[in-house]
Amino acid sequence: MSEVPKASQAPDSTEATGATGTTGATDRQQPVVTPVRVVVALCLIAPFIAMLWVSSYARVEPTFAGMPFFYWYQMLWVVISTGLTMIAYWLWQRDQRARAAAASRKEGGDL
Repeated sequence: MSEVPKASQAPDSTEATGATGTTGATDRQQPVVTPVRVVVALCLIAPFIAMLWVSSYARVEPTFAGMPFFYWYQMLWVVISTGLTMIAYWLWQRDQRARAAAASRKEGGDL
């Protein structure tokens, strides 16, 4: 049998946690699912779902400026996707700033 390298094995729970139950060297919080992060995910996933659901827009009518629905619908999603990506980016940056501020307040309070 081949030996699995020690680095790829999960650390023993007694080695990884200190007396308080938190990890010693890496005292980071795990990512948390928050409403803001759910909105960010929806903003980024919506264009994919809209474009992958081809049967919803695979038709000619209604036309717009002589262009079949199939084409102008996809071009409309280019603009919508840009807007949703901008919103997701803005919300993500806002969330990261809030988390950094909370972390700095927590570190400052521990002194």
